[in-house]
Amino acid sequence: MFYGYGYYDPTYILLLPAMLFALYAQTKISTTFSRFLRVRNSNGFTGYEVARRILDANGLYDVSIEMIRGNLTDHYDPRKRVLRLSYDVYNGNSIASAGVAAHECGHAIQHSEHYAPLMIRNIIAPIASFGSQAAWFLILIALILNIMELFTLGIYFFSAAVLFQIITLPVEYNASKRAIMALEDYGLVARGEIYGAKKVLSAAALTYVAATVTAILQLLRLLMIRGRRD
Repeated sequence: MFYGYGYYDPTYILLLPAMLFALYAQTKISTTFSRFLRVRNSNGFTGYEVARRILDANGLYDVSIEMIRGNLTDHYDPRKRVLRLSYDVYNGNSIASAGVAAHECGHAIQHSEHYAPLMIRNIIAPIASFGSQAAWFLILIALILNIMELFTLGIYFFSAAVLFQIITLPVEYNASKRAIMALEDYGLVARGEIYGAKKVLSAAALTYVAATVTAILQLLRLLMIRGRRD
């Protein structure tokens, strides 16, 4: 909690609410996913089958589906047009598996339709990745050497990462909306099971909200430090 020449940094207090929120969000998705992972969907479709049916129904026959290691590591790769599902989702026939698989299909459909927020996010993704890493290096060097021009440059780099987080929100919420519609329209889960899928996807979305809030508060903290050094 110290910076520069050993002065205590009170701006850390800004991050406390974000840290608590992030902890809550992570706990929420873990418990909600685990809960509905134990509830079998009445149609018995696995995550793979749910994904394949949604993709084919939208003419995305060229999008392949692969299994990937890890827990909740599911994602859609727009560069290789591959939908990757974790073991429990790929092979599972639970409500949670159906919801997560459908959500990732939502991203594939967004990509095929050139959904604007997704296109923008894909463009700035490499910039944001580089910016988030370079920012802290520049900020650290700036505080050690007391070169505030480097600190300001670090803030600019970090701002790209914040922008990425903000744009991610509509992308994720839209993918979840598409997922629920697909599950209902194609009869992949029973009507009474949609509630469980919504709970899982809402909990997942909360993690993105927490990440965005954390990034914004971190940026505000950096601006406050910069102002104090002036």
